[in-house]
Amino acid sequence: MDEIVNKLAGLGVAGLVLVGLVATSSYAGAVAITTSLAFLGGPFGMIGGAVALTLIAGVSSMIAKVGVETLAKAVVQKLKESGRSESSIIQEINNFPMITQGLRSQLREYVRLV
Repeated sequence: MDEIVNKLAGLGVAGLVLVGLVATSSYAGAVAITTSLAFLGGPFGMIGGAVALTLIAGVSSMIAKVGVETLAKAVVQKLKESGRSESSIIQEINNFPMITQGLRSQLREYVRLV
């Protein structure tokens, strides 16, 4: 069991996604992993699932290195450069459900400064 945990810890967020999918599947063993990868891969099957897990690992690694706040500010800056108005960006920030109030207020302030 420790060996499995060590290997999943190396995968990080991608490992947690795979464990979550396996845990919610109605199968056990290798069939659970196979069906979970196929589910994650959608029309591309198991290979698509493996690619999706690799992308999840890469994106989560990048977010961990850079930080969520820095990444969010870069997105706000690109929206501003593309011609979006301050009010539409602030409205989008206010409506985004998965950020804390602290980050939301920092991003609203950043929109006004940029």
